[in-house]
Amino acid sequence: MLYLAMLKHTHYYIFLWLFIFVACKATSQAQEIKFMTVAESLNQPVVISYEGKRLFIVEQVGRIRIFDHSLVTQPFLDIMAKVKSGGEMGLLGLAFHPNYAENGYVFLNYTNYEDKTIIARFTRLDDSRLDPTSEVEVLSFAQPFRNHNGGQLAFGSDGYLYIGTGDGGSGGDPLDSGQGLNTLLGKLLRINVDTLPYSIPDDNPFKGQDGVREEIWAYGLRNPWRFSFDRETGDLYIADVGQNAYEEVNFQPAHSQEAPQGAKNYGWRLMEAEECYNPSRNCNDGTLVLPIISYEHSSQNGSSITGGYVYRGKALSDLLGSYIFADYVSGKIWTAKADSAGQWQVKELLRSGAYISTFGEDAEGELYVADHQRGMIYKLVR
Repeated sequence: MLYLAMLKHTHYYIFLWLFIFVACKATSQAQEIKFMTVAESLNQPVVISYEGKRLFIVEQVGRIRIFDHSLVTQPFLDIMAKVKSGGEMGLLGLAFHPNYAENGYVFLNYTNYEDKTIIARFTRLDDSRLDPTSEVEVLSFAQPFRNHNGGQLAFGSDGYLYIGTGDGGSGGDPLDSGQGLNTLLGKLLRINVDTLPYSIPDDNPFKGQDGVREEIWAYGLRNPWRFSFDRETGDLYIADVGQNAYEEVNFQPAHSQEAPQGAKNYGWRLMEAEECYNPSRNCNDGTLVLPIISYEHSSQNGSSITGGYVYRGKALSDLLGSYIFADYVSGKIWTAKADSAGQWQVKELLRSGAYISTFGEDAEGELYVADHQRGMIYKLVR
């Protein structure tokens, strides 16, 4: 009987220790996500993109660098002489044409010395360089103030170029650009750049309307920093930097019963996240699209959102399908995922201490972040 009792207790303790081991291991795994240094000594990195197996890093001052196992000394492109950099101006966007392998086209978004945003196409000179003399201006528009330049460029699965633009700057959107449909400021634009001059896609929501910029796909944005498409579903996530109180993420599903899918009004300057801004009350007539995620400014959260990507890699399997984003000021990184009821659940992933200016994906869907002030590129790893 004593032997049986001891055996019973032994089984109990084995089970207990096994439970503790599994629980601790799971907790440890959840806490093990960290930064692995990929590149350093960069000058204010603001974009991380990829083409094939290589990463391409945009420096705000006007250079593009290649990372191919190590940082390549020779720039992919250097247009520093053309770029007015500082604050929220500079070389801010990069997108490879979907048929880059055949046509060699790369599209850039930068601020010039006339305080204009320039969307331009450059052509590949060879495998390691763009031809700096090949620039063709696609689109330009004036920036009335020095901040809120937006800058993101990305091709959607539809093959069209999407352009994120800020509201023109100052504070409180004094020109009411976010709501004005006769300006390109405070918008998400969508154009066809397969031939230049560009054309307007037939299903753009304002095509053919008088007094309206037909390039507009969505509006009511303050300073979208950054937007991205889920590489698996095509869903669109737009992180919009707030005014005084809130940061937000807006969402547009790739497949919707609504027609047209564009023409979504994300609220600014009528609203800042879910709160009325200008006017201070009765600001939403029911037509505004509210954010899926918002957070209040605080010393813990920060006060300037940096949009990321939906994770589709393999190394961090527990994050699969989660949207990952950060705050530039606090360095905090979060994950967000809709539950079975469609409610977005936000969880803290990492307190990085970095000044995260952008996220980036590689060909396998693994995620990278840029530390703007320290000039570092990190990979999210276990």
